[in-house]
Amino acid sequence: MSMNAKPNQSYVSYQVVDPGGSPIRSHLAPYLRYWPWFLLSLVLSLVGAYIFLLYKQPVYRIQASLMLQDEKKGSGQTNPLKELEVYSPKKVVENELEVLRSSTLMERVVTNLHLDTRYYRKTSFGKREIYNESPVWVLVEDGDEALYKKPLTLSFINNTSVQINDKTYPLNRRIGTPYGQLRILTRKPISPKTEPLIVQAMPTAAAVGMYLDNLKAEPTSKTSTVIRLTLEDAVPKKGEAVLNSLINEYNQASIIDKNKVADNTLKFVQNRLEIVSGELAAVEKNVENYKSTLGITDLSAQAQSIMQTTTQNDAQLNQVNIQLAALQDLDKFVTTQADKRGSTPATVGLGDPVLLNQIDKLSQLELQRDELRQTSGEQNPKLQSLDQQIKNTQNNIAQNIRTMKSMLNRSKEQYVATNARLEGVIRTVPQKERTLLDITRQQTIKNNLYTYLLQKREEMAVTFAAAIADSRTIDAAKSSLGPVKPVGVVIYALFALVGLLIPTAAVAGKGALNTKVLRRNDVEDVTQVPILGEIMSKRNRDVLIVAPNNRSVIAEQIRTIRTNLHIGKNESTDSQVLLFTSSISGEGKSFISLNLGASMALLKQPTVILEMDMRLPRLHQHFDIDNSVGISNYLNGEATLADILKPVPGYPNYFIVPSGPLPPDPSELLSGPNLKQLIGELRERFRYVIIDAPPIGIVTDAQAIAPYSDATLFVVRHGVTPKESLKILDMLHREHRFQNMSIILNAVGSGDGYHFNNRYKNSYSYR
Repeated sequence: MSMNAKPNQSYVSYQVVDPGGSPIRSHLAPYLRYWPWFLLSLVLSLVGAYIFLLYKQPVYRIQASLMLQDEKKGSGQTNPLKELEVYSPKKVVENELEVLRSSTLMERVVTNLHLDTRYYRKTSFGKREIYNESPVWVLVEDGDEALYKKPLTLSFINNTSVQINDKTYPLNRRIGTPYGQLRILTRKPISPKTEPLIVQAMPTAAAVGMYLDNLKAEPTSKTSTVIRLTLEDAVPKKGEAVLNSLINEYNQASIIDKNKVADNTLKFVQNRLEIVSGELAAVEKNVENYKSTLGITDLSAQAQSIMQTTTQNDAQLNQVNIQLAALQDLDKFVTTQADKRGSTPATVGLGDPVLLNQIDKLSQLELQRDELRQTSGEQNPKLQSLDQQIKNTQNNIAQNIRTMKSMLNRSKEQYVATNARLEGVIRTVPQKERTLLDITRQQTIKNNLYTYLLQKREEMAVTFAAAIADSRTIDAAKSSLGPVKPVGVVIYALFALVGLLIPTAAVAGKGALNTKVLRRNDVEDVTQVPILGEIMSKRNRDVLIVAPNNRSVIAEQIRTIRTNLHIGKNESTDSQVLLFTSSISGEGKSFISLNLGASMALLKQPTVILEMDMRLPRLHQHFDIDNSVGISNYLNGEATLADILKPVPGYPNYFIVPSGPLPPDPSELLSGPNLKQLIGELRERFRYVIIDAPPIGIVTDAQAIAPYSDATLFVVRHGVTPKESLKILDMLHREHRFQNMSIILNAVGSGDGYHFNNRYKNSYSYR
């Protein structure tokens, strides 16, 4: 047989078959290897969730419901004072929602309930907020900035003294502290056994903002006028007090708003009563004096008839004058700028529903503008739209005022003309009766006017007494039976998620930063070189583990590689040369090649292993074989095959050729003609020739030997082989630099590969 003859062998790659065929398993494999860490992290996170729930103060939900009268979403109730001409507009739900959420109302609630200070008590699971249970009230009269930055600790010495941050102050008095002027008022009996308090003061604006953030006001449905108020707070009693107080303040504000017109009308009527009362008294005195002086007791029938007609005309003229005066006040109110106006003008005597509707609409628009102006600038489109609506409403009111003035002035002219005509008739009455008639006429006019004004004053008084809010409390504030926050299931789920994400991120980060091969997919994704077999990772394994009675996993995996090479399965007598190499030192090629050779020798096939890694020879050391004469001597022509061929102890058919002394340039020595002669002689004597070659990623020795091999086995070790080396391997495969190249995965199942000569990793020396 010619030494260059290459047997026609077919090498089938070894494949791991996945029954499910799913790539998910391969992606999860790196994480499953660290399952104890995942379990530990999950347990710690659940313990953390339990501790968090113990120390987190629970939050309760407090709800109340309020029903409004709304012109869009409900029918208004009958107004019991409608006959008194007191205008009571219906409410728009959307506007009332903004009123309920306004800072003005909440500021009144905070002030009334002293919510600008919060009280805490220390417990085994941290501090807990209290409300009615606090034995004292801390009233801030003039607080400094330091008061709002750090909580105060109150310790009670006796029923008259308290310690604030280790300084003693008297109770129930104004005290000057480094935090400002305070007043600590007792609510319950105090003794040295009273538990200390932690007091956190807040500026009023901050307290208002905090409670508004926790407050929700929304209609129960689109077609309902019922508003549901919801507040979340750590103290149920405090939350109930806040909502009840808010509803009370809202109702009070509603009543005050409704009474603005009645209040101004009452003032207007009262002023007029004072004037008319004086005039009526003077007229009555004149009548009395005139009758007593002249002895007149009664007027004639003609004078009585003229008097009745004149009285009716004067009463109508007075009505017109009162309406003109009211229109004059209303005209001044409309033409005055909104920020300079007083309260709503009186509308007594004005019965035009269109004008009254427009007056109320103007008041509502200006109220909305004031509320919006507190939270936005002049450029806000909503504010500009309200300004335009206000301007249009003012124009409409002014037009109505001009129209009513014109009509009333014409009526006044008619009544004045009638009076002039009646005065001409009166002149025909005898002198004494005419004089008495004039005096009596003035008395009747003043008396009727006085009676009318008294009637209006009583109507306004009744309006004040009967004024109620246009809302009704359906459900008073009531707290939920159990806390709504934190939700235990959610907290446990979030902590568990974090507990799983931390080790996942750690493993993923390690994989992202890793430059070594860690799993089979790392090889399959980069190169098309077939994988012939896998060797598991095991610490402290022997150098030569393949033996007749050894049935360890690694020994069986070596035998599997032998089987995949189709060794011993055919009757061919052609020898085979197998070249073992890797990318760097320490990947286990020497270990695998040595044990694969032993496995072949156990088949009673003559096998020899060549220690071609002349730069870092280690095989001969494990068998205490003399390395003074070896491959380097043969290639230099200084020794024969018989001089360098050594038997492996314990294996009858197994031989080793040591490397010999380290030559000056191994690459040139391997490129000489004697290597071909050496391989030829070995083919003639042995069935299997195994070459332990240097790594291809470091030197070119393996490429010099490649033409004489039948197959190349490239060893990739998990956690050792750089991923970049796989690209070089794939390039060599595509360029057919090596014959029948296959890959053997070493140290599978562990990121920390182990090899018997791992201590010599990357310890090559070059010349």
